[in-house]
Amino acid sequence: MVHIRAFRRLMLGTVATAALVAATAGLSGCALFGGDAKAVSAPHRTPHASGTATTSPRSTPGVGILTGSPTPTATPTAPPPPAPTLTQVPAGTVVAQGSVASPKGSIHYRYRVVSTGDGMYSVEYSGFTSTVPVPVSATFLETPPSVGDGLTYHGIGDHALGGPTTAAAPQTSAVLGKKPSYLTTLVTYSSVASEDGVPVELGPNKVLAVNTVSWSIPPRQSNVHPVDGGPLVGARGAVTETTASGAPARYVVAVGDTTEKVAQRFGIPVSYLVWLNADRQVFDAQQQLYSSVTLNLNPDDL
Repeated sequence: MVHIRAFRRLMLGTVATAALVAATAGLSGCALFGGDAKAVSAPHRTPHASGTATTSPRSTPGVGILTGSPTPTATPTAPPPPAPTLTQVPAGTVVAQGSVASPKGSIHYRYRVVSTGDGMYSVEYSGFTSTVPVPVSATFLETPPSVGDGLTYHGIGDHALGGPTTAAAPQTSAVLGKKPSYLTTLVTYSSVASEDGVPVELGPNKVLAVNTVSWSIPPRQSNVHPVDGGPLVGARGAVTETTASGAPARYVVAVGDTTEKVAQRFGIPVSYLVWLNADRQVFDAQQQLYSSVTLNLNPDDL
């Protein structure tokens, strides 16, 4: 009986020793009784090109090494376009001038239109003389009336020249505003307040002289040069006017047109289209334009 117990103790000691040896040697999955013991190496890691760890017997046991991925590069973007520019006609530049004489020779004066250097124009009157017994005024109109007509609209730059004179009146001036070349006629008329006591032909607003104005406004230079690339989806409107050089000047918006596509059609950035049409509006987040609206494409018309 004693011998049996001793044998059991011996066997238990042998098993414990074998387990310790196996653990120390890195053995796993061993068959301690009657099986073949197979050693399985602990997985080793090595860097992989994608930045993930893979196994390799050459790596330090049990250590995972990750290499950094290639340095990210920013997606290339086009540089922003330069700000749109428009030169101004130099201050003092004379863009129209002439002499006025009424048909009966009762009124004489000279006029000249000059640039103020900021996109605006003014008219200067000099040498005014008059022998008519009523005050006289001058104004610019788009459509010429005839001598003897009565004015119902006092035009642009309406200015009192004065009453009867014994000597030439001092120079006076009036503002005409921007781009006045559409005003083709200078009209001299009676500005008497009442028809009482005056001849009919000198009554209030009676036209006394009509002069055609010849303009010579030099074109302003710009870095904005629209070119019509033809209709496309989102820009199917029509070019209704061109400049003297043939460049598109006016564009009528079609249904479904957007600022992006209209700008693309004419080869300019959206910011340039907005600059050319600062008073226009869109009606949704897609920047759709109101149909039938006319857009300006000519920088010189600003």
